[in-house]
Amino acid sequence: MTEMFEGPDGKARCLWTGGAPEFLDYHDTEWGFPVADDRRLFEKLCLESFQSGLSWRTILVKRENFRAAFKNFEFDQVARFTERDIKRLLKDEGIVRHRGKIEAVINNAQRTQEIVKEFGSLAAFIWTYEPAKKDLAAPQSVSTSPESIALAKMLKKRGWKFVGPTTVYAFMQAMGLLNDHVEGCVVRRKVARDRKGFQVPS
Repeated sequence: MTEMFEGPDGKARCLWTGGAPEFLDYHDTEWGFPVADDRRLFEKLCLESFQSGLSWRTILVKRENFRAAFKNFEFDQVARFTERDIKRLLKDEGIVRHRGKIEAVINNAQRTQEIVKEFGSLAAFIWTYEPAKKDLAAPQSVSTSPESIALAKMLKKRGWKFVGPTTVYAFMQAMGLLNDHVEGCVVRRKVARDRKGFQVPS
């Protein structure tokens, strides 16, 4: 049986949930539940790109600071950021001050606008890469997939930055394009129920 973490309610969860105090609520209420909201999808892609080379905890504890710094990740607003905003963000101790990643968020906001214009929404574009259930690897056994590789390739072709296959796979796990909670995790069943009632964006 897969090693599990026992939560304060005595119920089993994915082992990584016990890695930091901040993980429990995130795991129980967000991770893996399907998302169709463009703002949330854009935010998560940005935060995953900031995580590159760092731990998710580092980003999660700073998430509210990131939201404040990047106008709550409203991509139409972020797309208008200028060099003045970049300089402001490079002085913001509440976020990860990496010029390349900051510039990538602004660039990717502009690319998101292009996708919305073409597909109607970012969600409609992203969810075309939802993997078929029969093609899924065992939960949390891989760090990339054919779908994450394909989506990363297409995003890069469209001019996105800091969106490699591993980053994109972590995004897909978190945004519910697959249910990657391990068997026996109490939240896996909740996510499965949520997915049944979820209408895939089109």
